Amino acid sequence: MGKSKEKKNRSLEVEEERADAMGKQFETINVKIKEISENPEKKISPVIGYFPSGFDPSKNSEESNSKSGVISSVKVYKNPKRNPKNPRLEVVVGVGGSAVNFVGTSYSGEARTPQLCNYALGVLDKETGVLKMVPIAANKTKNCRAHLCRRYSVFKIFRLEPKVAGLEQPENESRDADKETEAYEERNEKFMNVTRMYSTKKNIRRDEKRETLRKTDDVGAQEGMEQKLEGIKVNMEALEAVSSTANARNIPPHDLEANEVEMAYPLDRIILKGEWDYLQDIFHKVHGGSELAQDVYPSFVLNRVHTVQKIKDESSRRRMAGILSYITHLVRFKDRHSMDGVLSAKLHKLPSILSQKFSTMFASTTEKRLPQDKLDLLISYVLVLSLFADDFRSDPSDIARDLRMNPLTLRTHYESLGCKFVRENLSLVATLPVPLTFQTIKIKRKRQK
Repeated sequence: MGKSKEKKNRSLEVEEERADAMGKQFETINVKIKEISENPEKKISPVIGYFPSGFDPSKNSEESNSKSGVISSVKVYKNPKRNPKNPRLEVVVGVGGSAVNFVGTSYSGEARTPQLCNYALGVLDKETGVLKMVPIAANKTKNCRAHLCRRYSVFKIFRLEPKVAGLEQPENESRDADKETEAYEERNEKFMNVTRMYSTKKNIRRDEKRETLRKTDDVGAQEGMEQKLEGIKVNMEALEAVSSTANARNIPPHDLEANEVEMAYPLDRIILKGEWDYLQDIFHKVHGGSELAQDVYPSFVLNRVHTVQKIKDESSRRRMAGILSYITHLVRFKDRHSMDGVLSAKLHKLPSILSQKFSTMFASTTEKRLPQDKLDLLISYVLVLSLFADDFRSDPSDIARDLRMNPLTLRTHYESLGCKFVRENLSLVATLPVPLTFQTIKIKRKRQK
């Protein structure tokens, strides 16, 4: 800092000497520099456009004004729906009395090339002594990697190209979007190759799991599914029973013909194979002899940690600990999207792979709170896993407290899953008889008079 001040002082002295030699005098002013940051939601930075064709707007404006009284018009269009923080901009300069317009965009042409400089506009108010610096263009956003500079650049300097109205093809923009998508996919593939070559095994497995989850939603991956489904026997009676259930769409994957209670709701279809690696927090705490935090884990999980300690087989112990961990993530995800459970979810760390899955399955894209049908589905997942944790004889009192629900209301959710209640030691316990039978709704027909 000291060296830079010395250099500035020296440069000022040299300029003063030159001014004295030329018979001029510099006036020294103490100013206060104020930097005004960009806020795209309220206002945009100053826009600067240049004409590579040599068109002079001021000269054209004077000529058109003297002849026809029509001067050039400047319009700025903004599309905030695509990205409110970095909206697309388009500048159109209309020439008076001509069909030629000069158009510049922030998303095509020269704007897509890397920007290596930052620009700002300074306005000095001599009365107040304030020098306001307003950004014209930003190089990249905060916490942006160098190789992603082009993707996150905010361009406000426009190259205004001449275009004739009615002769431009509207397909150009779609072609540019296709090229941008292809470039993004190519860049993503290069990063994955670099990750496989130089990164750790953990990061490689993480990327492979994410790629597998993306392929499940790909339309091309579903080709030939109709041929695979041919020849599968369909139980029409079971379908009618399920369709007549009020919560038919809000239950986890199940098997109506299963004769074993553990296969009625297959655990491998609820907790996927790649998710077990992210459900080892309770196992490591129990194995290390540390206690679970009271404000992090639900009471249902805290009341059943002793069952994990009693299991001698390590694989079974990991399985039970993973089920309890999955219940914790589901309950805290519900708390995160409810009014009365936000505080309890602040200290909870949800793995990214589960956060993406839960957001797709349960959350809404428009509202922060969970829709009622998605909320019922989440509760069904919690109750099914609680049955696994209690060996399919579950007391709903503590899980009802974690879900912040009335036990009587929660009983209807158990019954929609095909559960039956039996009395043990003066308390009702939920059991799961097989094969599954769902309640049917009987609609009374009105008697014809």
